[in-house]
Amino acid sequence: MNRRIFQLAIASLWLSLPLVALQYTRVWNQLPARMAMHFNAANQANGWMSRTQALNLAVGFMAFLLAIFTAILLYIGHHRVDKRVDAFFWATLGFCALVLGTMIEVNRGIVSYNLHGTPLMLGAILVAVPIAPVLLIAIYVASKREPAVSSDKAAELLAEETHSGRSLAPAFLPAMVGPAIAAAVVPVLAVRIAMATVLFIGLAMISAVWSGFQYRFFRHGFEISILGFRLRSIPKNQIQSYSAEAWSIWRGYGIRGIGNTRAYVWGNTAVHIKTLNGDIFLGTNDAQRTLQNLDKVTGALQHARN
Repeated sequence: MNRRIFQLAIASLWLSLPLVALQYTRVWNQLPARMAMHFNAANQANGWMSRTQALNLAVGFMAFLLAIFTAILLYIGHHRVDKRVDAFFWATLGFCALVLGTMIEVNRGIVSYNLHGTPLMLGAILVAVPIAPVLLIAIYVASKREPAVSSDKAAELLAEETHSGRSLAPAFLPAMVGPAIAAAVVPVLAVRIAMATVLFIGLAMISAVWSGFQYRFFRHGFEISILGFRLRSIPKNQIQSYSAEAWSIWRGYGIRGIGNTRAYVWGNTAVHIKTLNGDIFLGTNDAQRTLQNLDKVTGALQHARN
């Protein structure tokens, strides 16, 4: 894809800023001096502010989002090694556009409510917003995982490991209480569907934490999977060295890292693998076993024995 087109697309996101301002200014004299700006789950107004405050909030928040999104988009574009605009670039741009479009629609609904008393119709947005980040993550993983290292996996499989996060899975359950209650008792159908979607996504994440990361070691490399989905493949010829090291909670758990560094960790021990394409950290419950399995792949004792 043409990088200049992508850069122009980023710049076009800023058109949302004057568009939001125009939603207010074109009917400025018709708006009430005290505008309803906040609504409860039943779509009833429960927060108000002046017209000037409402305009400043709408424009200021949109400018804040634009600044964040522009920085993110330029950052991921600048740190690409091959400088190509791939599917993930466009997916990220689409996600940013969705969020900005959501804010435009919310402000349109607020203006309409204050002019005519028209209820906010945000059902589709409430469902789309929690799904969009999941789709973005899925596109990212699919675009980065590389081809499988083996076409005959049964014949070339050397070893398998599972690095589970079962001890951490219960910590995610309290976050499911709010969506579960909202899905059950809120009278607005769109909110109930949105909360049910959030609950489903949350339970899927807990299942992923519980089952953990699966490592499969082959004659020509190894693969990292979760819930049966291959996250990444590392060919044997890209492995340079590997060694065990401690992993701190401050470095985070789950799938971590930016740029050319990735970590797949649920515990306090990891195997640090240096490859031609960056560093990889495999969380492990038995570091020596993981190192030995990597030895089987490389056919040599490349790791540091402490």
